Amino acid sequence: MLNQISSWLYRHSRIRVALLLALPVLWLLVAYLGSLAIMLISAFWSVDSFTGNINHNFSLSNFSQLISESVYRGIALRSILVALAVTIIDGLLAIPIAFFIAKVLRPKFRNVVISLILIPLWASYLVKTYAWRSMFSEGGVLAWILKPIGLHSIGFGILATTITLAYLWLPYMILPIYAGLERLPDSLLEASSDLGAPATRTFKSIILPIIYPAIIAGSIFTFSLSLGDYIVVKIVGGTSQLVANVIADNVGVAGNLPFAAAMAVLPISTILLYLFLVRRTGALENF
Repeated sequence: MLNQISSWLYRHSRIRVALLLALPVLWLLVAYLGSLAIMLISAFWSVDSFTGNINHNFSLSNFSQLISESVYRGIALRSILVALAVTIIDGLLAIPIAFFIAKVLRPKFRNVVISLILIPLWASYLVKTYAWRSMFSEGGVLAWILKPIGLHSIGFGILATTITLAYLWLPYMILPIYAGLERLPDSLLEASSDLGAPATRTFKSIILPIIYPAIIAGSIFTFSLSLGDYIVVKIVGGTSQLVANVIADNVGVAGNLPFAAAMAVLPISTILLYLFLVRRTGALENF
């Protein structure tokens, strides 16, 4: 029986491929896109202020509240600026680190250094975040280092949130840039040096065009992960509010699922716009 089924599937390749992809496609449509569609639909519902029950009638009240109230506009702008700042910081740190690993470090040490970069990804997300909280606290390591020169720790807030997010997502920027630099022939750098080109000209004319797609790929990770993170700002953000933790508060504490869904439209639309702009530049076509 099994031999007959196997022979029949072998003769009908399209059915074989369809059966192979059935479960992944079903998961994509039902579990991923289905849940996302339900969330977007619920953004047009409302919550009865008296009973707390969800009103399933179509309403734009949630979006009207997001647009009309300045506090939510400020939270949206702050969240985008934090995500951009994290992306820029990680890019500035990742380029020299990746270049050192790919072009300066001896090949036998490269895997060791790459493993050291990946080690933070294996540690618990909460452990790393609370480690930074202990550093930013008044009695933490940062305060101890700055005390001799008369300075204090930066405490908890947007700056602490940005630094922590930059630390967490830095490997996601280093790895694509390192992969891009590995494709850069050493002969190009040697030719540029032989022709007397300064380091800045070499970077601008040779290195940057090759690693630009890798930078864009890494920025997609850092930007989207920073925009959607709500745990870091809860732990080291103090009283600061970002889009993600406002969504989490409305889901958990306030129990206002329609407003949380409306708020979630902002990071989704921002990331889609970012991906659209990246696609228009053609940066990922050859990556």
